[in-house]
Amino acid sequence: MEKQKRMLLIQPTIYDNNHLLVKKDRLFFIGLTMPLLAAECGNDWEVEICIETIEEIPWDTDIDLIGIGSMGHSIIRGIEIAKEFKKRGKTVVMGGYMASLVSDEVKQYCDCIMIGDAEGYWQEMLTDYLNGTLKPFYQKTIDKLSTPLPRYELVTCKKIGDFLPVQAGRGCPNSCSFCSIACLYKGKYLRREIPEVMRDIQKVKELGFKKFLLIDDNILSDRKYTMDLCNEIKKLHMTWYSQCSIKLAEDPELLKCVADSGCICLSFGLESISPGNLKKINKSWEDPREYGRLVKTIIDAGIDVATEMMIGLEDDTVQSIRDTAKFVIDNKITAPKFYIITPVPGTPFFDDVKDSEELVNKDIYTYSPSGPAVKNSLNLSAKEIDEMYWWLYNEVYSVKNIFKRIVFCRSFVRHPFRSMFNLGVNFFYRYHIKHNIAPIIV
Repeated sequence: MEKQKRMLLIQPTIYDNNHLLVKKDRLFFIGLTMPLLAAECGNDWEVEICIETIEEIPWDTDIDLIGIGSMGHSIIRGIEIAKEFKKRGKTVVMGGYMASLVSDEVKQYCDCIMIGDAEGYWQEMLTDYLNGTLKPFYQKTIDKLSTPLPRYELVTCKKIGDFLPVQAGRGCPNSCSFCSIACLYKGKYLRREIPEVMRDIQKVKELGFKKFLLIDDNILSDRKYTMDLCNEIKKLHMTWYSQCSIKLAEDPELLKCVADSGCICLSFGLESISPGNLKKINKSWEDPREYGRLVKTIIDAGIDVATEMMIGLEDDTVQSIRDTAKFVIDNKITAPKFYIITPVPGTPFFDDVKDSEELVNKDIYTYSPSGPAVKNSLNLSAKEIDEMYWWLYNEVYSVKNIFKRIVFCRSFVRHPFRSMFNLGVNFFYRYHIKHNIAPIIV
């Protein structure tokens, strides 16, 4: 009997610090992977998507082919889901960057692993499944990034936010020792052709959305591409978010082009305000002594600043973490997020510390960037890192400091409605912090 061309794609949730599944009434940052994989299936496949953070998993589904993602810490839940569906006689495929980095380990829980980028071998996997010849691993290096139009309609019917994701590029030319992207792409950066990117943005607009999230790990790696793309985006009169290097502030012409095109918020991986820390994680091209000036330049251009920083690095002390809080508050950073440095298997950082006496927890399935910390640093024990992590979040997201960062600044006068929205987001984050749920997993 011919197998039905049906697939269930699952985006697992994660566990919070109380080991409870994180569940939400609405998910604002929706992933692109599942709508994109659904499109890769082609028109002759019936595809369903389950986003576990806002939905319950349909355990009794009659679909036989199950695809499970593994974004970061969600791999732990993904493995649990895979084991349950295997018990139910389903064929389980796993992929995503975490499954790719520890593919031999994860393979014991599923039928096959998709390693790296799915483009180029997704159809091969589907054909093999239908023929009963599924391979244990699929991997193919791609030299050009081109994707079909994501099947956004499979997620727009769900309880999501007011924007959709669009991808411009993938990979990164840098080689930070802690970064899974650097480990997977090994300095390679691929970008999509601008007409293809614009096709997706236009579709987002046609679906009634006025905002989009531009996904790219290093959009500044090609200045002309960014200028040309922003000039096209400007024509659509939409607003958008993205992430890039803080060095954008050093290029006034490009910064103006980005702002004029409708960009209203950028996230920057600052990592640390310590030059020594940045050097030790192979990110010494950034100069934290310039961060304050560069952040101000971005804000003055009319773009809100979100930041991602780590604690538990070698040079960190109680005082340096207190200084980090002061830096965030003084520089009016709209949406600061913090991570505990965690050795991700497959990265150089993991290889450096896996046999170290400083590593107090070697169970990789318990690792989470929101703690508990798994490694002592030079100046702080893992327990002290945990304590300072939550102190930092509670300090930065205290009522007083939320108002300092959001209300008592020029941006509130220049962009009052946007600032009121940001104020609401900050109190939303504060609510979760008070329940020991870090904003990085909200």
